Amino acid sequence: MEMVTSALNWFEIPVSDFERAYGFYSKIFDFDMPTHQMGPVMMGFLLHEQGKGVGGAICKGDGYEPSESGTLVYLNGGKDLSTVLDRVEGAGGKVLQAKTQITPELGYYGIFKDTEGNRLALHSMS
Repeated sequence: MEMVTSALNWFEIPVSDFERAYGFYSKIFDFDMPTHQMGPVMMGFLLHEQGKGVGGAICKGDGYEPSESGTLVYLNGGKDLSTVLDRVEGAGGKVLQAKTQITPELGYYGIFKDTEGNRLALHSMS
C-alpha cells in the first residue's frame, strides 16, 4: 500500500438516543450540530473543514451499538482540550482520564465516556 496523508478518512460514533447525544456533543464542543437523515440512519455531523479535514458523525440506526470497549477515537480538542473536557460532566458524560501529557512533542490527551456509553478521547498540542 502507498503512503497516505491520514490513516482516518471518516468515523461514526454510535448512539442509542439521538437527541440526548446531540445535546451532549453540541454542549461539549459549543456548536449547533448539523443533522441529516441518510436513509435509515440519523446523523449529526461534528465540525471539520470540508474537503481538507477528517470528518465524523454521531449515528443512530440499525447496527449502531454504543460501546465502552470498542475502537478508541481521538477527537480534536482544539488549542487546549481542557476546554472541551471540562464540559463533559456538565453535559452528562464522565471524564475517565484527566488531561495528560503524552510527550512535549506529541501533546496531550484526555478520555471520556459520552451519554451513550462510548469511550472517546480528545487530543491537543497544549
